[in-house]
Amino acid sequence: MTAKLKDINLYLAEPRGFCAGVRRAVAIVEEALNRFGAPVYVRHEIVHNKHVINGLATKGAVFVEDLKDIPDQSIVIFSAHGVSQSVIDEAHLKKLVTINATCPLVEKVHQQIIKYAARQMEIIVIGKASHPEIVGTLGQIPGYTGIHVINSAEEAEQLQISPQKPVGFVTQTTLSVDDTAEIIHILHRRFPNIHGLQKKHICYATTNRQLAVKAIAKESECVFILGSKNSSNSGQLRNVALKNGAGKAFLIDDATEIDWRELDNISRIGISAGASAPEYLVEDLIKTFRSRYNKINIHHVIVTKENVNFKV
Repeated sequence: MTAKLKDINLYLAEPRGFCAGVRRAVAIVEEALNRFGAPVYVRHEIVHNKHVINGLATKGAVFVEDLKDIPDQSIVIFSAHGVSQSVIDEAHLKKLVTINATCPLVEKVHQQIIKYAARQMEIIVIGKASHPEIVGTLGQIPGYTGIHVINSAEEAEQLQISPQKPVGFVTQTTLSVDDTAEIIHILHRRFPNIHGLQKKHICYATTNRQLAVKAIAKESECVFILGSKNSSNSGQLRNVALKNGAGKAFLIDDATEIDWRELDNISRIGISAGASAPEYLVEDLIKTFRSRYNKINIHHVIVTKENVNFKV
């Protein structure tokens, strides 16, 4: 155990933690429980954070991956990641009462890909094919053949698309801003008439949190990102820290996961939280540091202020 022998500097990234889409999604589940009582079913985790999921489960939310596990005529909420049209159709067949908690920024991507398909364009989707957000995006245009999912600059270089075909692209909202910018640059070089509004496809919260982590990484020997392992945006924050100056970076669900031996001879530590991680986890982490070190100096590293809210 690290003794209380030294001062430590904590660099807190701002903004961090819940984004507007996550706040809205969690509020939707809580409001549904208040109005209708338990159980309320949620298809997939409403957001990717185990503390949020466990908290809602104790209130009566039941999380399932398959609508077959929901009794007919029950209430079901679709997660912030969005769902495919086939899931919506299945819910209607089961006469489920559906509530849509899809992030409005993800819905913009859905609308965009539907427009591209209507124009018979070749569609490039930048993201991880297995991620629920991409599964839901692809599911907006089932059976469409002119679609390509890529997740790297190398795959962008290897795309085989006729130069005569009009091309459009969309992206997963939680990717690395820098990596995605590189992919988009390649696409514009290869397909000069490509359509896509890149600044709107990587969401404001992803961009802001990555910028803030870049700022704290320059000051920190080690960075802790609060977030669950299945959270794409949280994992990207860890990668951003490592690429921008932090000697070490860890993705942790909470303070109990820290290996304190990693902090021997370290006095400058950065802290941030993914868009699905609640702020009380940051507060608990700071309290834990206070209990272990002689003096804590807190530095607020603010890159921007957020005032985005989505109506429930």
